[in-house]
Amino acid sequence: MGTQWSGCGTALVTPFTKSGVIDESALKRLTNWQIDKGINFLVPCGTTGESPTLSQTEKLRVIEIVITETNKRVPVLASAGGPDTQSTMQLAEDVEQLEPDGLLSVTPYYNKPSPEGIYQHFCAIAENTKLPVIVYNVPNRTGCNIDPKTLSRLADIPNIVGVKEASGNLDQICNICRDTPDTFSVLSGDDASTLALLALGGNGVISVVSNEVPLEMTRLVSAALDSDFSTARNLHHQLLPLMQINFVESNPIPVKAALAEMGLIEEQYRLPLVPPTQTSRKQIIKVLNDLGLSGKAL
Repeated sequence: MGTQWSGCGTALVTPFTKSGVIDESALKRLTNWQIDKGINFLVPCGTTGESPTLSQTEKLRVIEIVITETNKRVPVLASAGGPDTQSTMQLAEDVEQLEPDGLLSVTPYYNKPSPEGIYQHFCAIAENTKLPVIVYNVPNRTGCNIDPKTLSRLADIPNIVGVKEASGNLDQICNICRDTPDTFSVLSGDDASTLALLALGGNGVISVVSNEVPLEMTRLVSAALDSDFSTARNLHHQLLPLMQINFVESNPIPVKAALAEMGLIEEQYRLPLVPPTQTSRKQIIKVLNDLGLSGKAL
């Protein structure tokens, strides 16, 4: 199914204007800035993009803008997930018409399907699209986990080509890296555990922190993939405070506050997300100041 997904991909935020609509100009600027800084691929409309608050029309518009702006310079992995299989299949069909390079699809949330239900869900999506599919495992958001045995079954499906693994379970990550084929991309869904996943044989990350530091996070991943773990560790230690502060409140609240402080977007959210508390904001600004990022502009 084409080139293996690897390296550092950014789970892009979705900028909004003060009136609450998608800030298309800011999204275009962010997309081009990411590419200029050397990001390997882009992932619009994931959790960091506030996808649960976007209508289907808005999701398609965000993905369309990112695909148009990239203009084939980097791959676009478009998110298409939901709580039920039928609506997810329909969204995937609509996204496919925009011609992204692949689909990222989260496990059905709230329903808590069994391992067999998870398997059948992704089988149905894969059978309904010609695009390569990366499954997204994030149990603390969805309420269900893709266990390694189920993932190994999914890896046998030709156009299921990888996983974004955000369980935070190191034993599970070890088993996934050991038991899936070399052609199957294992991508971290957690910035702080990316280096460990890469050391175990993983392929990259779909990153939150690369919204703020695309160049540095891409260098970290590249160094680890080249077995230059000294450089990768130094970058990991440097960026760790930012990785951690991005989750001082629910993602993407801190990263959007940070990007606004850096002068990259307006700080606008959609309910039920609200701005960070003053305590959290002070912590975010301190980390940005320590890294020389506060007030940085495009």
